[in-house]
Amino acid sequence: MKVGVFTPLLSQLPLDAVLKKLKSYDIQTVELGTGNYPGDAHCKLSMLENAKELAEFQKKLNDNGVTISALSCHGNPLHPDKAVREAMVKTSRETILLAEKLGIKTMVDFSGCPGDSPAATSPNWITCPWPPDFLKVLDWQWNEVVTPFWVEHAKFAADHGVRIAIEMHPGFVVYSPETLLKLRSIAGPNVGCNYDPSHMFWQNIDPIGAIRILGDAIFHVHAKDTQLYSANLVKTGVLDTKPYTDERNRSWIFRTCGYGHGAEWWKEFVSTLRMFGYDDVLSIEHEDSLLSPEEGLTKAARFLQEIVIQEQPAAAWWV
Repeated sequence: MKVGVFTPLLSQLPLDAVLKKLKSYDIQTVELGTGNYPGDAHCKLSMLENAKELAEFQKKLNDNGVTISALSCHGNPLHPDKAVREAMVKTSRETILLAEKLGIKTMVDFSGCPGDSPAATSPNWITCPWPPDFLKVLDWQWNEVVTPFWVEHAKFAADHGVRIAIEMHPGFVVYSPETLLKLRSIAGPNVGCNYDPSHMFWQNIDPIGAIRILGDAIFHVHAKDTQLYSANLVKTGVLDTKPYTDERNRSWIFRTCGYGHGAEWWKEFVSTLRMFGYDDVLSIEHEDSLLSPEEGLTKAARFLQEIVIQEQPAAAWWV
């Protein structure tokens, strides 16, 4: 297991400065955004058509001893607005093609969320089965939109030697282990998850228990924490739509690793991942509104490096 960083938190810096900064944290692995919601500050899809730019990019990483854990283009490839959808799908497909060129096996995306009919202009995330209209919409979404797109998109990725790690996130059709495994059963084993425990916490899903359910469907892992505030939770529940910056009144907020749950929890998280076959990268994602990117990265890197070192499996003397 090793610690990496999802670099949008350093988007104000050029790639050279990012690599230099990460070296000071003894981090040699990065996850790079290629567009859509994460942006493309450090990895341009234009490299697909520019051999010189691609070669310079690869040389820069190699010279710094840095590898890429995944390319990420979190978007909504099922958006009901045609122009938005087509732009996000284009970015997703080109990210797969760039991953192939770079020899990267994993790309990260969201599952997306359609509208409630072919005439919709905005996504419609269904969260309950009643009134009956909701289940009709949900069936339509999965049968008419989700399934056709993801069967084809997963095949496209597989044909180019790249697997798709879906980040389970409320607001999209895949937001839980159950919905991830449903999509995987439809689209095939080339679709798995980018496992972010912070998204499980606020849904009251035990992130460690969920590892046992997901098993080999875990392709990539984000390192991010969540803090629940019981004083507000009893009033708002977990479906809290207040801005993330309204920390005093929200029922939960994203936190830097160690600020929502302590070292003992993270040790068990890392150990359980390894137990179920994941022994790759913990990619730090900073979305803590109470800490600056510099603070969040510094604290998360130090916190996780110590845990990963402590949790490295030793050779068994009895083997």
